[in-house]
Amino acid sequence: MPTRIYLVRHGATELTAEDRFAGSTDVPLSDEGRRQAAALAERLKCDRLDGIYASPMGRTIETARIVGAPHDCQVRVEPDLREIAYGHWEERTREEIERDFREEYDAWEEDPLTIAPAGGESGIQVLARALPVMRRIVQNHRHQSVLVVSHKGTNRLLISSLLGFDARGYRDRLDQSPAALTILEFANEVRARLRLFNDISHYEALPGRCTEQRLSRWWSLPIQGSDGS
Repeated sequence: MPTRIYLVRHGATELTAEDRFAGSTDVPLSDEGRRQAAALAERLKCDRLDGIYASPMGRTIETARIVGAPHDCQVRVEPDLREIAYGHWEERTREEIERDFREEYDAWEEDPLTIAPAGGESGIQVLARALPVMRRIVQNHRHQSVLVVSHKGTNRLLISSLLGFDARGYRDRLDQSPAALTILEFANEVRARLRLFNDISHYEALPGRCTEQRLSRWWSLPIQGSDGS
């Protein structure tokens, strides 16, 4: 049996709803986020969980506790699973950042792996701290199933690295919805395969759920040579 990681993004917050960069800002789950986490808990209640890990942020710890409630596991906090620090962009909307820090934002959009906002972190810096944690979890839970609750950016960077994708495109090519479930299986610490990605079927029936996809604005650019261009 391979080691199975249930990789989850925390549920929605008020900053999520407003499309603000939370990053290292510690914000709680919104009521919607708690409903999303409860729906995931119901989905996984019959699965076996041998361990539960979360970043130190309140929104991830609360998500982990809600999802892990049906299981006899204590949430273990891993500081290096925290979200990317966005420096002076934190708590500001994407629209504000594009307006007030246009040159810096454009450079980051082009290469978020190596470029960081002033006072923030690059993708490489996040991988340098988060990837060893994931490998240690896999090593300590061989042939077991583990819940890991982290963040949108951190999760996408981890998935890119573990699956051998070009991590420069993590924002353009991967998404992570609130309380989404991704399942990775490991033959060993470095050999991973993707079994499920960004699945939110557990809360599709919830009232008022957010369906907007917030990938980078690269997706809204016109395609050269397409009909009507």
